[in-house]
Amino acid sequence: MVDQNHSHVFHRKLKGALPLLESSQGCWITDSDGRRYLDASGGAVVVNLGHARPEIAQAVEEQLSLGYYAHPTMFGNKPLEGLATALARHAPAGVERFYFMTTGSEAVETAVKLARQIHLAHGRGSRYKLIARWGSYHGLTLGALAATGRPAERAPFEPMLPQAAHIPPPFCLRCAYGLEHPSCQLRCARALAETIEELGPETVSAFLAEPVSGATLAAVVPPEGYWEAIQDICREYGVLLILDEVMTGMGRTGRWFAAGHWGISPDLMTLGKGLTGGAVPLSAVGVRAEHYRAVVAAGGFVHGGTFSHHPVGAAAGLATVGILEREGLVERARDMGARLGEALRGRLQGSPHVAQVRGLGMLWGVELVRDRESLTPYPRAERVAERLWEHLFQDGIIVYKCLGFAQDRGDALVVAPPFIIQSREIDMLADKLAKAVEAVLA
Repeated sequence: MVDQNHSHVFHRKLKGALPLLESSQGCWITDSDGRRYLDASGGAVVVNLGHARPEIAQAVEEQLSLGYYAHPTMFGNKPLEGLATALARHAPAGVERFYFMTTGSEAVETAVKLARQIHLAHGRGSRYKLIARWGSYHGLTLGALAATGRPAERAPFEPMLPQAAHIPPPFCLRCAYGLEHPSCQLRCARALAETIEELGPETVSAFLAEPVSGATLAAVVPPEGYWEAIQDICREYGVLLILDEVMTGMGRTGRWFAAGHWGISPDLMTLGKGLTGGAVPLSAVGVRAEHYRAVVAAGGFVHGGTFSHHPVGAAAGLATVGILEREGLVERARDMGARLGEALRGRLQGSPHVAQVRGLGMLWGVELVRDRESLTPYPRAERVAERLWEHLFQDGIIVYKCLGFAQDRGDALVVAPPFIIQSREIDMLADKLAKAVEAVLA
């Protein structure tokens, strides 16, 4: 265990001891005391391929031995060219160029800056405003945090945040308008058009959103017709559509990119997390070819980073795409994800403490409530998600916490294991989760 009182590390978890990672393999992590944990969330929904894939380690080692750094304005590199070509094979129609950074937050910052410069390239200098959604997460840097719709995370930094407007998310269970689909006529989508009009259509640069709401709302899938309506609104008003696929991309929802479920072709999209499966930090921004050409013709992209376009990260990413292709893991995420959803619903949907089991592919959420009929959440002071998480962790199951999405209350868990999870592990996971809910909340 890591004793924080005798450590020089400024840990993210500031209270209590942390188990010390010893090794990991497949869907399992082993600590220094020999305890094994089923990683049923892939960390922070990162580990898509399973832990310790030797193909990725070999690719990284080979690139380290060949050359691990050259400034991206001075040299290109083979892994980067290969990875961009591989991503273009699977990306939504029109998205053909990729700009590489290291983290999802950097990718979001890059996309927002690139959207602005696309407008400048076309002589639309008045367009700079960003619209995002409440109940979203886009990153920890100030620009990405401005777009993020988590009030608790924004609060300490509100005076420092750039301006961004927010609209309600497509969260049918807790509709911000108190309506029901389909009689609502997609009120949450129409909110985008209304906000564009309020801000002034000539001032709005982009709309940024997750295709499937991630850890903030615990895998909320938008209702039928939502994304088609959003895309039509963006095109009508000349607003660029940025899809944040940092969590949902690289097969997580059973498609290479979640946009594929609705046939959406964004102007830009952000990637991260599963791009290397957690092996090394790597993120990317995909952009439509016509936007790339416009920015190049206007003089180039005013942006950059010391570790952008990194050859070692690209080598890990290229190996990751190769594994996904050879082993058919995107299709496996679709098929085993359906199996996972059935198992979770079968064991949990009847519980009086569970409001909903929801998700897509290998990304699932379990929302917990005090009263199922009224959807009354637990008081935040009861720390339900935290207590349930700790119970599961002690039982060797790792999931991801989701807090505060119902007017500062709300408790949910995210279940998002590696795509290689086996049926017996899914059954064990669902069984232990159901028993934990009963033990903690009965």
